[in-house]
Amino acid sequence: MAKTVAVILAGGSGVRFGADKPKQFLEIDGRALIEYTIDAFEKHALIDEIAIVTRADYIDWCRDIVERNAYKKVNRILPGGKERYHSSLAAIEVYANEDKLIFHDAVRPFVSERIISDCVEALKHFDAVDVAVKTVDTIIQVGEDNCITSIPPRPLLRNGQTPQCFKRAVIRRAYDLALQDPGFRTTDDCGVVVRYLPDVPVYVVEGEYSNMKLTNYEDLAILQKYWELLGYSSGGSGRSEL
Repeated sequence: MAKTVAVILAGGSGVRFGADKPKQFLEIDGRALIEYTIDAFEKHALIDEIAIVTRADYIDWCRDIVERNAYKKVNRILPGGKERYHSSLAAIEVYANEDKLIFHDAVRPFVSERIISDCVEALKHFDAVDVAVKTVDTIIQVGEDNCITSIPPRPLLRNGQTPQCFKRAVIRRAYDLALQDPGFRTTDDCGVVVRYLPDVPVYVVEGEYSNMKLTNYEDLAILQKYWELLGYSSGGSGRSEL
């Protein structure tokens, strides 16, 4: 039977972050960021299964987290690879063509129930789905001389987030083509579909600014504030009326 599978991408090393462990295992209120991330999908009624893709040397950490929280939906903990797309491929390989795969960054711990629901609903009508928020800053494009070459219209621009969601057969086909390209480079999975399967529409679900990614050390303070605003600090359900 076809499944809707949340794939938690937790393979980052955190070297550039400067911490003594990968970012996804840093803590807020005594819990690792990845625990909040898994919680969101574990509690969601439309998610059938969860797979975690992480560094080989952190597989036991993830097993401990799963056991400690008594997660029922985590069915696989897979080793990732050097690049982000290696982690995506690890999950793509183990699931069947009819499955729907929802890739989410482990360091986006406060993805909402609404975003997940909208993604699953969108997959009923589209083969590829992204999540994004409206860009609030003016974006400029520069040339090799560091001078502006263009300023795209801001109403057309979005800041990409995750989840990024696919019918498994589609993202498999996109990567099959990408891996034949000697110049293949990517930072996300939707970009692979856009480049190698240009006839496949990628629908965009509206994101939320609280669905932010831990990138810089200063972001921990922002995530801490969201943790308070979303109701975690008061023992709530993890979301509050904002």
